[in-house]
Amino acid sequence: MRHTLPLAPQFYVTAPQPCPYLEGRLERKLFTALQGQGAQELNDGLSHQGFRRSQNVLYRPSCTDCSACLSARIEIENFTASKSQKRVLKKNANLERRVTSPWATEEQYELFRRYLDSRHAEGGMADMDVFEFAAMIEETPIRSRVIEYHDRDTGALVAVCLTDVLNDGLSMVYSFFDPTYEKHSLGTFIILDHIAIARESNMPFVYLGYWVPGSAKMGYKAKFSALQIYKHSAWHPLGDPADHDTETHPLSTAPIAEQVANISLPDLPAHRKTR
Repeated sequence: MRHTLPLAPQFYVTAPQPCPYLEGRLERKLFTALQGQGAQELNDGLSHQGFRRSQNVLYRPSCTDCSACLSARIEIENFTASKSQKRVLKKNANLERRVTSPWATEEQYELFRRYLDSRHAEGGMADMDVFEFAAMIEETPIRSRVIEYHDRDTGALVAVCLTDVLNDGLSMVYSFFDPTYEKHSLGTFIILDHIAIARESNMPFVYLGYWVPGSAKMGYKAKFSALQIYKHSAWHPLGDPADHDTETHPLSTAPIAEQVANISLPDLPAHRKTR
């Protein structure tokens, strides 16, 4: 007798730890492994529901008494660059985009270290060595690309973004840049260039990770027009950022079992067993 068993992903929860965005709060994440033949489909399906990828793991915030973190994406069709964003594009007109496979280099790691030492010296990635950096870039079971930006005048590598290719757009997994180019607003430029890539490829969205109202680190994302956020199990236009408070009621987050039950899973390859 031949049976078909679906390969349903298993979900787990991390232990609470200090929140990197809002002081005095604890973060907790709901996560599942990203592996096997259905990895691309699972990444696509869960990204549409507010999950993010980190190497071979998909995760989404599941904090006990806070629901501040909101997954954000830009709707390309309705995006219009502001005057300040147009100035950023003009200021970085001398940068050359190079798209490569997800392969780490020493040049990338040196830039990554300068970026961390300048911007996030006390952050959770501050102690990442070259092997851990290589794992972050290379351990991907899905369609991923490394997008480098080089100064045409000097040839120097000034910015890098690890980007996943979803079935409906681009997901910016992690980006870093030369801190000496501070006046060039490279973080904003990288997003604007991903919007350009999505337009060139007829992709409807660019996924930016999480927007956190009340967090200065994440405030820049709200400056992009046509921004959507994932809230109450659906995507909505951001509207006025001031309308989104950092809800902290202890009942604001559903129990884990309810969260998992409400996740819509894509059709994944089945495991066949003959008996």
